[in-house]
Amino acid sequence: MSIQLNHTIVAARDKAASAEFTARVLGLEVGAPFGPFLPVHTANGVTLDFMEVEPDRIVPQHYAFLVSDEEFDAIFGRIQNAGIDYYADPAHHEEGQINHRDGGRGAYFDDPNGHNLEILTRPYGSGG
Repeated sequence: MSIQLNHTIVAARDKAASAEFTARVLGLEVGAPFGPFLPVHTANGVTLDFMEVEPDRIVPQHYAFLVSDEEFDAIFGRIQNAGIDYYADPAHHEEGQINHRDGGRGAYFDDPNGHNLEILTRPYGSGG
């Protein structure tokens, strides 16, 4: 069997609010609770399992989502319509811009817990 990422735990102050934010922006659905987790499933079988933790235990992480051009347009539209700040870079220096790395498009934005989310249409190093 080849090794595949199956799931990751996303620390949150409020797992329902965080799962709903991520699902809404990305155009996904929140799944049924599983133990302490509230899952959001992606198309490639990876699940983001949102779990409530004490706020001081949340260490901001980076989650990048490879999307099609059409999905980028839809997600980016939801980001803009919701008034979410977005950036062309992971350090959040290029506010209100997107990047065009490898001939694609990319944008970064934060979730309610400070996790740095990214949408990109071309994998890094793919050229273009």
